[in-house]
Amino acid sequence: MTGTTTAGAALRRRAAGAGANRWVVLVVLCVSLLLVAVDATVLHVAVPAVTEDLRPGAIELLWIVDVYPLVCASLLILFGTLGDRVGRRRILLLGYALFGVASALAALADNAQVLIAARALLGVGGAMIMPATLSILRQVFPDRRERALAIGIWSAVAAVGAAVGPLLGGFLLEHFWWGSVFLVNIPLMLVSLPVGRLLLPESKGDGRGPWDVVGALMAAAGLFGVVLGVKRLGGGEPVASVFTVLPLMLGAVLLTGFVRRQRRRTHPLVDLEMFRRPAFSTSVGCIVLAMLALVGLELIAAQYLQLVLGLSPLETGLRLLPLTFAAMAAGLAGARMLRRFGPRRMVCAGFCLTAFAVVLLTALGRTDNCALMLAGFVLLGFGLETTLFGAYESMLSEAPQDQAGGAAAIGETSYQLGAGIGIALLGTVMNAAYGPGVAGGVPGVPSSASAAAGHSLGEAYEVAAQLGGPAGVALRRAAGDAFVHGLHVTLVVSAGLLLLGAVMALRLPRVMQCEGEEAVSVPAPRDAVESRVSV
Repeated sequence: MTGTTTAGAALRRRAAGAGANRWVVLVVLCVSLLLVAVDATVLHVAVPAVTEDLRPGAIELLWIVDVYPLVCASLLILFGTLGDRVGRRRILLLGYALFGVASALAALADNAQVLIAARALLGVGGAMIMPATLSILRQVFPDRRERALAIGIWSAVAAVGAAVGPLLGGFLLEHFWWGSVFLVNIPLMLVSLPVGRLLLPESKGDGRGPWDVVGALMAAAGLFGVVLGVKRLGGGEPVASVFTVLPLMLGAVLLTGFVRRQRRRTHPLVDLEMFRRPAFSTSVGCIVLAMLALVGLELIAAQYLQLVLGLSPLETGLRLLPLTFAAMAAGLAGARMLRRFGPRRMVCAGFCLTAFAVVLLTALGRTDNCALMLAGFVLLGFGLETTLFGAYESMLSEAPQDQAGGAAAIGETSYQLGAGIGIALLGTVMNAAYGPGVAGGVPGVPSSASAAAGHSLGEAYEVAAQLGGPAGVALRRAAGDAFVHGLHVTLVVSAGLLLLGAVMALRLPRVMQCEGEEAVSVPAPRDAVESRVSV
């Protein structure tokens, strides 16, 4: 009797300690997310140094840059659902270890093939880490009000990571060799592994039925094909190219087969019934549309700042920083806005504010308008982060606790797909609006030169430099005007997509429903089979 009482008291103390440390757990999870977010962008500024040192071919260079997000997006569902089965903390810690090993391998790579393999392993580690952070957050914060604040901090850290990547890479390249952009991960992982093992709670799903290995592989291969095809479209590859069409078709077939397989299984890998819930399916759609607008606009904005206004890469990064700071502010204020306005009005207002910012930016022209750009980027960052925060919080809260890993993986996959589709779609719109303004012919410029200049603004500047004289000046001016026209058309299309997202958000719940939230159940000891959370 005394032993039972003592054991119960000990377990209650452990539960209280776990509750007190949940904000420390959030810090650990945010460090994990920061590393993954930074690694997605840190290599961009190191590409010239990598090219000079390793001498990769054009295809190898493309894979060095793209293999990380490609592998990561493909494996999110696999590792998200595996975490639900074998333990989310276990998958996260394995992801830490793999991320550290792959970082060392990438830093010491002496040829392109080794660097590609290391970047692929980094993608595997990232796919282990990203869904696990959200699903553990879902467990540690069972109260929706606190969870909303935690997700706001989590999303603000993601915005910081995306902005810090290029700045950190640029700083390291000024003082060290290109491999240092990867070595910075290792000490952080060496700290995160023991701290995560000590502080992070273990949790699983209900564990009913066997894990669907075939379904997981089908999802991974299908997503790989779709993301690869979308990335090739975004890179300007011909739509009819066999290397674009074939991955898209195979990916679509595999994903269709995956959906059918899950519907037939008694214990599916991903419970597709979640998509019958309006809040869940609408949140996923809002994430796709928000990322579709954001990534395409950031890419075109960077080209505008560098090629039209003539800013340096560092000046371009600094001009885009207000967007990041506004996104951080929206993430930190998101929990309060969600409680006050509810998911429907918050996400809808976020889309509308972003659309207004996009329309405002159509006033940009050939001359630098710093004040207009600052206002537009601040509104853009705040609006988009408000949208993403509300959508992520609604999606995660709507998902059952035992499906938290799968739901987080679906959210992250929709994020990656939206980014890829955005680059492809808005890039296509931009090219369609820009090309005729130059390729149609410029007075005094040979037709062959005009046709070559119609491919891109960068190529137009190269052709103009070769021509020289009045013809070169005329071509450069015409190309700049055509690009600005294309930017305006792209912004209008983006505004239309964002307003479509605002209409879609009307299906979200009107109020933030917190009834039915229960306290965290007493966690089992570390060596127990699993610890469960009732929500």
